[in-house]
Amino acid sequence: MPHTYDSLVDALADLKKRGYTLDFNLKENCIVCQSQNLTLQPAEFEIAEVHRFEGMSNPDDSSVLYAVTSNTGLKGVLVSAYGVYAEGMTAEMMEKLKR
Repeated sequence: MPHTYDSLVDALADLKKRGYTLDFNLKENCIVCQSQNLTLQPAEFEIAEVHRFEGMSNPDDSSVLYAVTSNTGLKGVLVSAYGVYAEGMTAEMMEKLKR
């Protein structure tokens, strides 16, 4: 059963309860977890869930939340302010995040 959330904060809290405890940042060709000194290339992770949220006052103020699972079983979240439209991202990363 898919999960639905009213806000980004609610989604982050529930995903954390479900084991998505790492925080990933998006780079042009990978995702990075600073606290674990971990870099994952597109072939090294899967997107388990995607949740989109639009800003209340401005539809352009949107964010996309990705629940990420690494090939080794590590779980975390990636929040992107503009989804897969960020400039400078490789085609492989854009394809990985497109859903």
